[in-house]
Amino acid sequence: MPYKEPKIEKVFFSISEVAEMLGVSTSLIRFWDKEFTIIKLQKNKKGNRMFTKENIQQLKVIYHLVKEKGMTLKGAEALLMKNKDGTAKTGEVVERLIHIRQQLADIQKELEDAESEGHKD
Repeated sequence: MPYKEPKIEKVFFSISEVAEMLGVSTSLIRFWDKEFTIIKLQKNKKGNRMFTKENIQQLKVIYHLVKEKGMTLKGAEALLMKNKDGTAKTGEVVERLIHIRQQLADIQKELEDAESEGHKD
């Protein structure tokens, strides 16, 4: 039986990686970390924030509530505190919807490209 390399999953992410994932600035991530008590980050010996997948899910939900739904920070915090268990599920749903939106945009582009090629004949 051949040797199989174990799949190594990253446990912690840097603030710059998280900011890139969300498409926001690192300063906004720091601000949200201070404002939202639900986010419990670990820090390394240098004091750098280390984000887990759960932290990233929480930030995605915060992004959705504040940036996409237009909620205030206090309103988003209250909703998250009220429904701590639902936060992870909400994050998963938001992630799926974003993926579906991208798939639909890709399909629309393919249809437009096919239509424009059909007019060239």
